[in-house]
Amino acid sequence: MIRGSIVALVTPFNASGAVDYDALKRLVDFHVSEGTHAIVAVGTTGESATLTHTEDSEVIKATVEYADGRIPVIAGAGSNSTAEACQLTEAATVAGAHAILSVAPYYNKPPQSGLLAHFRAVASSTDLPIILYNVPGRTVTDIADDTTLELAEVSNIVGIKDATGDLDRAQYVLKHRPDGFAVYSGDDPTAMELCLLGGDGDISVTANVAPRLMSQMIEAAMDGRREVAEALNDQLLG
Repeated sequence: MIRGSIVALVTPFNASGAVDYDALKRLVDFHVSEGTHAIVAVGTTGESATLTHTEDSEVIKATVEYADGRIPVIAGAGSNSTAEACQLTEAATVAGAHAILSVAPYYNKPPQSGLLAHFRAVASSTDLPIILYNVPGRTVTDIADDTTLELAEVSNIVGIKDATGDLDRAQYVLKHRPDGFAVYSGDDPTAMELCLLGGDGDISVTANVAPRLMSQMIEAAMDGRREVAEALNDQLLG
């Protein structure tokens, strides 16, 4: 299981609008040196909505190459089209990703039965671990807690990034999850509390600018060291 502070890495561009691979390498090295536990490449913070499919695969491949086994690389590979989500997942698998982050289908507003079918199809397209991503504030689609728990029974669906900010919901999934199913915060302001409740880390935007502090705070929270975690969190909030 991947645990800790996981940066939702930005994708750097040069003045012409092309991906700046030199800057990307520096960012990966920076996060390794600062104690980030894993990287999400081409997540929504990494411009997944604006990259071409070719750029998407090349950025994942380059991030894996630059990380060089020092920390895991999770690939963003979601879509509101099930067929496209499967294609992106297959491409990320070929590019060498260690796991897949798959967002709830946006705009289409599928029912829970549709979400079950969608994510089961994505999971069947790869042998890699799949992390669900629930961010209803942006997608308008909400993966219900019981749907999450049903999907947790799929062998390679291994976790969820919960960006609802609702700690009651997170606590419900933590209480009922099967062994080996990870619950990550996707909401930096509530990440500390989720980890103190037993969560497995934070897939973080803030880690782009304060990776060491975020890493230390998340480690303290996962270890149950509330006072230390609160002091570090206060620095992040400041």
